Amino acid sequence: GDFGVRGVFSWELDIWKKLRNSKKAAALRYLASIEGKNFMKTQLISEIANSYYELLALDNQMDIIKQNIVIQENALRIVKLQKEAAKVTQLAINRFEAQLLNTRNLQYDILQQIVETENKIYFLTGKIQKSVIRNPSSFNTEVFDSISVGVPGQLLVNRPDIMAAEGQLAAAKLDVMAARANFMPNVTLSANLGLQAFNPVALFRPVSILYSVFGDLMAPLINKNAIEAQYRSSGSKQMQAVYNYEQTILKAYLEVMNQLSGIDNYTQSLETKAREVDILIQSVVISGNLFNSARADYMEVLLTQREALESKMELVEVKKKQLSSEINIYKALGGGWN
Repeated sequence: GDFGVRGVFSWELDIWKKLRNSKKAAALRYLASIEGKNFMKTQLISEIANSYYELLALDNQMDIIKQNIVIQENALRIVKLQKEAAKVTQLAINRFEAQLLNTRNLQYDILQQIVETENKIYFLTGKIQKSVIRNPSSFNTEVFDSISVGVPGQLLVNRPDIMAAEGQLAAAKLDVMAARANFMPNVTLSANLGLQAFNPVALFRPVSILYSVFGDLMAPLINKNAIEAQYRSSGSKQMQAVYNYEQTILKAYLEVMNQLSGIDNYTQSLETKAREVDILIQSVVISGNLFNSARADYMEVLLTQREALESKMELVEVKKKQLSSEINIYKALGGGWN
């Protein structure tokens, strides 16, 4: 998407709203602030990273298409020889040739996407080269070990929305460090942790999902009675700051957990999709041999070739989603993860 369009996290949406609703001078002042600079840096880094992996994915898909073109050209050559030997009809040749043309045609859309993605990287980095320097083979081996095992919960404090909520606590003359100790997850966040990282006193299970239809999405999860018991002597303004703080942490936490879950699920998806690709590659060879010995119909060869191509292209897409989830953790943490 365009620069900034991938801003999907609540802290980013808050900033986009702030910028949209500001007059030009106020918006420029905000962007010049430390928070504004961090926002732009986070956007830029994540957008460049996503575009770079998009480019590697397109390179890999182009290689897959070229490899399939060679396979399909060989299949067409064989079927033409079989027609000469009166083993097949012109229909078989037409079907093989049509599939080959269809695969060749896929190149042009990928080429256009490569041009557009390279141009986007030039724009984001401010560098114009003959082409973006990259190693397409690194795409499949790219891993982020430190994220795979989880991220420290304390990194959530780097998010601008949590910083702002802590600022409200301080302005209401409440102890920020005590609130942090009460509400901030202090464990390593991982995909299967759920809400166990939170102080159980501060949360409760909603009786009905309808609660969230009429109020804030997080409101049903916050046990206001338990929180009020901890802050008995506080005024309503102070309590509102506490509720807002707990709610902001909960949103941030769930956004990070979604991405950790994405890494986990896409990693498992990669394994099963890779096995499917291996089986279909074997099937292309088997169907070709059976066809050559007149033990399989040519339609089986065509179908197997198409399924193999599709599954290889899908494998690249799954890898891209896995990498995107890893980049999005950096964004969900407000750019606070290195």
